[in-house]
Amino acid sequence: MSVPHALLALLSEGPKYGLQLREEFEARTGEVWPLNVGQVYTTLQRLERDGLVEADGSGDDSQHKGFRITQAGEHELAGWLRTPPDLASPPRDELVIKVLVALRVPGVDVPEVLQVHRKYLVQLMQQWTRIKEDAAEDDLGLALAVDAELFRLDSVIRWLDSAESRIRRHPVAQVQRTAQLPKLRRPAGVRR
Repeated sequence: MSVPHALLALLSEGPKYGLQLREEFEARTGEVWPLNVGQVYTTLQRLERDGLVEADGSGDDSQHKGFRITQAGEHELAGWLRTPPDLASPPRDELVIKVLVALRVPGVDVPEVLQVHRKYLVQLMQQWTRIKEDAAEDDLGLALAVDAELFRLDSVIRWLDSAESRIRRHPVAQVQRTAQLPKLRRPAGVRR
């Protein structure tokens, strides 16, 4: 998420103060991503330094200054809106890393690990669905944010299902699971 670009988008509607920007950011994003007001002011300072916004000069400190987007800021915002995010490389996904590591850890029941995560993701989807059901019908920002999260969680669950199926079919995984079974110990003093 690009907070600087989101602030530029809000300022494209007209001049605003930092606290107003934070409140509008949260309202526009369905209050799904809280934003610290300190982050807003730090971001505004960087945007001002880079010539993308300018202060109106009405306040002595940054908390009472109004800010407006500059022509360079409008150009930056337009470019950002039309530039697809870099999705060429997969992100570092903690769940994928856990599964890959679990495959190599002796004694780990990988399908059980997958099931624990699947159950958690289903619970999250249920929570998001309740949020969506309780939201006002005209809160488009929240509806879109919740839909995005539900689709994301669904795709993770589908990946878990696919991973489990692949692991169960893979001969190396079968050998590793067999090799990981705990060995029975003979009581002390008992010989073969």
